[in-house]
Amino acid sequence: MITVKKILFPTDFSPCAKHALTYALSLATLFKAKLYIIHVIPKMNIPISAGGVMYPTLKIYKDMEENAKKKMHHLIPKRFLDQIEVENIIVRGTPYVEITKNAKKYNIDIITIATHGRTGISHTLIGSVAEKVVRKAPCPVLTIKHPEHEFVIPA
Repeated sequence: MITVKKILFPTDFSPCAKHALTYALSLATLFKAKLYIIHVIPKMNIPISAGGVMYPTLKIYKDMEENAKKKMHHLIPKRFLDQIEVENIIVRGTPYVEITKNAKKYNIDIITIATHGRTGISHTLIGSVAEKVVRKAPCPVLTIKHPEHEFVIPA
């Protein structure tokens, strides 16, 4: 029998992630586990200046963090907050790296992550955060596919 006491749920606040949250909440409730919600703000590759105007990258990051805090505050329905402990984590970096690093840091038992179902060129160019997390994670990873994304068998 496995013991699940700590669950990590990465979110980008997309509809796919919101669907995967239902699984994370169900598991946290079932196992009476602590739910860690992580949002990774990707590093921006903005030149120091463009056209003589300095980009206030620190302000941009700060605004992104404030926006993420607001979204996280409203992410968990109140009925779950009475039943489980939740900790929000906001970090900057490469999403799959930060997710796996925090899974190690918090000694996570399972990661519950959404898959966006990208295929073809978008998968090749963007890559799959979930796929990289599955390969690099120090613990089991439950990947959740959005039910509205139909599987298409490649020709």
